[in-house]
Parts: sequence; C-alpha cells; structure tokens
Amino acid sequence: MKEKDMFKVNGFFGVLLFILLGAAAVLGVRQFTLYENYVLLVLGVLCGLLMFFILTGFTIVQPNQAKVFTLFGRYLGVIKHEGFYLTIPLTVRKTVSLRVINFNSDKLKVNDLEGNPIEIAAVVVYKVVDSAKAVFDVENYKGFVHTQSETGLRHVASQYPYDNMNNDYEISLRQHSDEVGDELTKDLQKRLELAGVEIIEARIMHLAYSSEIASAMLQRQQAKAVLAARKVIVDGAVMMVKSAIDQLKEEGIVELDEEKKAQMVNNLMVAIVSEKGSQPVINTGTIY
Repeated sequence: MKEKDMFKVNGFFGVLLFILLGAAAVLGVRQFTLYENYVLLVLGVLCGLLMFFILTGFTIVQPNQAKVFTLFGRYLGVIKHEGFYLTIPLTVRKTVSLRVINFNSDKLKVNDLEGNPIEIAAVVVYKVVDSAKAVFDVENYKGFVHTQSETGLRHVASQYPYDNMNNDYEISLRQHSDEVGDELTKDLQKRLELAGVEIIEARIMHLAYSSEIASAMLQRQQAKAVLAARKVIVDGAVMMVKSAIDQLKEEGIVELDEEKKAQMVNNLMVAIVSEKGSQPVINTGTIY
C-alpha cells in the first residue's frame, strides 16, 4: 500500500469554527427558551452535533512522527509534518515513529562457509520511511524487522569463512567486517522493503568460534603464528650466513672449500635459529 497525504487544515481554523458553532448552538437554545422557535432549536442542536464532529477531527503530530488515518476500515492517508491539524472527523489514527531505531540482535550460532560453528551478532540501525506499509503490509513492523534481521544475518554469515587462514577466499568475517557489514545492509534492505523500512547501517558486533571448537581453532591460530615467526627467523639467518661467507671471501681472511662452507653454514644456522643459547667450543688444533 502506497503512502499518500491526508486531507487537513490548520487546527486553529478548526478551533475558530468550533467556537462559532458553539456560539450558534447557545444562541439557538436561548432563542428557543425565549420565543419557543423550534427552527432555531433545530439549528442549535445541529450546531452542537457539528461541534462534536469537529472535536473528533483535531489531531497533533509530534516531530519525527507520522499518523495513519482510516475511516470505517478505509485507508485515507498519512500526516508526517508536525503541527496541530483539523482532519476528517471520526477517523481512526495510528501513530508511527519516524525516528532512527537501533537494536542488537541475539547471539546466533551458525555455520560459516567452511562449516565451522560460530557465534555472531549484529547491530542494525533503521527507520520507517513509508508509514502506510509499516502499518498495513505487515502485522508488527518492529517484530518483522527483528525476525528478518536474524534471518539475513544467518544468510550472510554462511556465505563467508570465519577467517582467511589459507588465503583461499577474498573476504572473511573476521578480517573484512566493513565489506561484510555492507553486504548485510544490502541483504536486509531487500528483505525489509516490504515493511517500508530503510536500513541505515548493519554491522557485526560479536564474532567468535563456538565453544566446542574454540580451543582447537586457537591452537590452529597459534601454530600459524609460530610458523610465520619461524619463517622470518630462517629468512634472516640465511641472509646473515650468506653475508658472512661473502665477507670472508672478499677480504681473503680464510679460504673455504665446499665442505668447509657447508660446515660453517650448518654451524651458523644452528646458532642463529636455535631457541636456546649456543655453547661455543674452542678448537686449539686444526679445523679437522
């Protein structure tokens, strides 16, 4: 159902009309009591009834608020601008907030792209932009937003791995939170367009491995960190050994054949790469 403007006039004009009708009603009743003029009595009663109808037509719209009007089950329109108005009498009004609303979803247990169970939650920021859809097209737009947000979060979380450990994927949940948040926002906007809701932002606020695999995944991350550190140490050791051999050769300090070079490389690599301090051995004879 599309949103349309409701017929309205300035409320103070309605107050003036209400006062005039009240004066006419009092005058008609007074003239009847004085002169027993039934025509004036009928006019006075009609003015009193019109006063009642006008009284039911007054409405106040607060800032960032909309009111949806129906008359005997028929949708009439919406007033979204704040102010004091006189509208069609006997209408039923439903108030819809146009303020920005945010909520935190529950922690959901889902499987990521690799099948690992994870816990994930998101914060969703939205506002109503079509009051008619929010009132008539869904039963409860706030409940609809909450349910569809959890559905969209499950869908998006299952499209990406938790972590991109092997560089097999371009995007992961942990390393690319902005990209995942943008994808979640687009997904929720498609789902919630029916309710006249605009998604302003959706971001992951909680992300962790499920408790049953958290310990194993922690060991996996630690092993990856150890391997990365070892690689840096080995690369540095190779450069240092190469530099030492080249310097000895250039300065002519000692002549090394291939066997001696291999022995020196072995000793230097062990001394540099080893986690424990090396114990030097003093050789007072030949190197053989």
